[in-house]
Amino acid sequence: MSLFSRKPVIDQSEDQVVAELEDLARPLDGPAHLDPLVEAIGDAKYVLLGEATHGTSEFYTWRTELTRQLVREKQFSFVAVEGDWPDCYRVNRYVKGGEGESPEEVLHAFSRWPTWMWANREVAQLVRWMRAHNDRALDDRKVGFYGLDVYSLWESMDAVIEYLKKVDPDAVAAAHRNYSCFEPYNEDAQEYAAATALVPTSCQAEAVAALVALRAKAGEYRTESDPESYFAAEQNAIIAKNAELYYRTMVRGGPTSWNVRDHHMVETLDRLMQHHGPYAKAIVWEHNTHIGDARFTDMSRAGMVNVGQLVRQQHEKEGVWLIGFGTYKGSVIAGAEWGAPMQRMDVPEAREGTYESAMHQAVGRDSLFIFRGEDEEATMAMRQPRGNRAIGVVYNPKTESWGNYVPTILPERYDAFIYIEESKAVDPLHMPASVDGEVPETFPSGQ
Repeated sequence: MSLFSRKPVIDQSEDQVVAELEDLARPLDGPAHLDPLVEAIGDAKYVLLGEATHGTSEFYTWRTELTRQLVREKQFSFVAVEGDWPDCYRVNRYVKGGEGESPEEVLHAFSRWPTWMWANREVAQLVRWMRAHNDRALDDRKVGFYGLDVYSLWESMDAVIEYLKKVDPDAVAAAHRNYSCFEPYNEDAQEYAAATALVPTSCQAEAVAALVALRAKAGEYRTESDPESYFAAEQNAIIAKNAELYYRTMVRGGPTSWNVRDHHMVETLDRLMQHHGPYAKAIVWEHNTHIGDARFTDMSRAGMVNVGQLVRQQHEKEGVWLIGFGTYKGSVIAGAEWGAPMQRMDVPEAREGTYESAMHQAVGRDSLFIFRGEDEEATMAMRQPRGNRAIGVVYNPKTESWGNYVPTILPERYDAFIYIEESKAVDPLHMPASVDGEVPETFPSGQ
């Protein structure tokens, strides 16, 4: 059964849950209302920001505002997102003063489905702000933008080749030989995965060999180019190795490929922290199913781990905040099936017995909930699992009657939660500006 088709758990504590949420609710009408959350975050080095869908405007705009405040007030070093490294690295170059006419032009490079996740006008506002911020910052204080994901097998191999052409043309032939193992599969990861399932063969050794060869000349390459260029090339070689494993395990089913992917994202996050030095601080943007601690959902029973769980376990002493996002009703951008054209779809009212339904009953307005620091008695009724909405890039509103909720112990899965009463769809760059032809409002960022 899909993670996004779990039935919510309904118990007898509805009134108690509503009462607890009513007591904990804080207003969320403008940027100043994030101040208690920013203060509570304190000196934490990791702040992970979720989303209940990959296509809701308010999730992006509130994450942008919180990111701005964390960068300005807490000196966070970079934003790392649930996106492909090569595409995100182009954005990173742009926000640090690189080429590109506008954020929209740079974001148009996100061509892998689902394009709307990062090629949207809300992310363009974040990128525009980051560029302006970095234009005023010293080189070692410029804020970066990176992708954590593992999907970009062929794009990452191409990036390694292009890097070697610039710094060591003599090494290109050997890299080509290693990566030529993948050529019969026509740049189709599904075809590669299916082929490895049918016969006991793979390109694992070749992907590892390419990474080893690159690392063997790390000292030389770092002197030939700026350190971040080598870091990016090494990351692409790591992605090629890990993506090969991810696609190979994906066809077998079960939790293994999910765990390969989330372990890769945490390893990438660790590399970024090391790259940025001992005082580095990270902001992560990913779906709730990645940043909410898996141990407090039914994911753990399925043998799955996730980014939020691993970061908490590995970096608790350095300070970790997991912040979930949810909505009661509205609209969303999604596809009817994998690879299908994007659509604006209605998100119906949350199912009775879920956290989103309880928040609607408790407050009926946009709200901030901070769980960390509260006495356990203040969230006692929420210690029983209830449905927490989770909409993927593939969505059918009709499944709301039985699916799209992850059984969750909310105050343990997250340290805080941002609730939107009625949300609207994100505004993709590859779609007309909006339904009425106007550029969308970007509140709370305002720019």
